[in-house]
Amino acid sequence: MTDFGGALKKQPRAPYEFALVGVPFDGKESYLKGPRKAPQAIREASTSLILNAWTELGVDLEEETRFVDLGDLKLSDDYNELCAKVASLVEEVASKGAVPVILGGDHSISLPVVRGLSRVYEQLDILHFDAHPDLYVELYGDRYSHACPFYRIMEEGLAAQLVQIGVRAVIGEHREHARQFKIRMVEMKDLASLEYLEFEHPLYISFDIDVLDPAFAPGVSHPEPGGMTTRQAIDIIHHLQAEIIGLDLVEVNPEKDPLGITAAAAVKIIMEIMGQAVIQKHHRPR
Repeated sequence: MTDFGGALKKQPRAPYEFALVGVPFDGKESYLKGPRKAPQAIREASTSLILNAWTELGVDLEEETRFVDLGDLKLSDDYNELCAKVASLVEEVASKGAVPVILGGDHSISLPVVRGLSRVYEQLDILHFDAHPDLYVELYGDRYSHACPFYRIMEEGLAAQLVQIGVRAVIGEHREHARQFKIRMVEMKDLASLEYLEFEHPLYISFDIDVLDPAFAPGVSHPEPGGMTTRQAIDIIHHLQAEIIGLDLVEVNPEKDPLGITAAAAVKIIMEIMGQAVIQKHHRPR
């Protein structure tokens, strides 16, 4: 049973407020393959046999939202084809006023998601949780590597503001590009001084699960010690001041985590972001 604690409805009838879409693709992964298997693993971890649909801040996602599953996109290894399909579907969902909830896949999928949203929203802000800034111009000769999407996003002018949080594998090139694009980079070593985040424009959240310390998310292709606890990430989400209009959860590698700890963390993060989106939309007190 794969239903996000009972919140997920089986029939994708409109109108809906949230739409789950799987993007089972890891063709731009630079090291260990496996994130293509993540959408199914995350769905399996979401069963109402062990979860309920309530978020920690008291939002009942089953009763207060309509959340549908549009399934997994059928993809080849052609990244251009992926970009066209993802951007088109995200645009379709967002044009209905709904929030696309994207299950990756490697982080290269974020570029077409943002392209799709930018067709609906004139200006976007992005909050990017990650151990890595993903700001390479190219990696191993590939401009669309999963290590490059946020350089491409900023290069294409798709975001008014980009805030990166939890990064701890930063090189000089990344810092240069952060200055170039006026990116706010909150490194993990500085997290204790972070004040709560407020965004002026509609907000897209991209959550790479390796922002969490490997102790909390062992199922990743690029583990980077010294990361966030799951609780730290949730606390940041709970205090966001923003209109959340889209999110992705990427880089879960089920092959590295037979116990499913990482997929369970992914479900928790997704549900708490959805709950925060409901609170902000309806101006509910926490």
